[in-house]
Amino acid sequence: MKLKSNLSKTLLISSVMAIATQANAGGNDQLTLADDTGKAIMVAFASWQKGDKIAGRGEKCYGISLAGQNDCKAGPGTSCQGTATNDFQGNAFTMTPKGVCDNIVTPDGPASLSELERNNA
Repeated sequence: MKLKSNLSKTLLISSVMAIATQANAGGNDQLTLADDTGKAIMVAFASWQKGDKIAGRGEKCYGISLAGQNDCKAGPGTSCQGTATNDFQGNAFTMTPKGVCDNIVTPDGPASLSELERNNA
């Protein structure tokens, strides 16, 4: 009986975590793409920029959100979504369509699939 109870708790916690970590932030008009970006990435980026939901698997893209507009994680002292205190904060991410992040350029430099050392609170 205890195993069944633990399994139920685990499933409930997993469901809550999945809902809590859904991507809600999107692009902003200060983001551009590198000059050598392929057409498929351009299309995915344009769709994401206008607010379309990410189709398929997304990726965590660091350093692209404006203050208060990140998805989860914004470094030490912050809780989650919407907690970035600086524009293009390097330890805050926004979910992007797969393949797009490597091509994004911000006014503060390129985006990254891993945390950056710039603009951190």
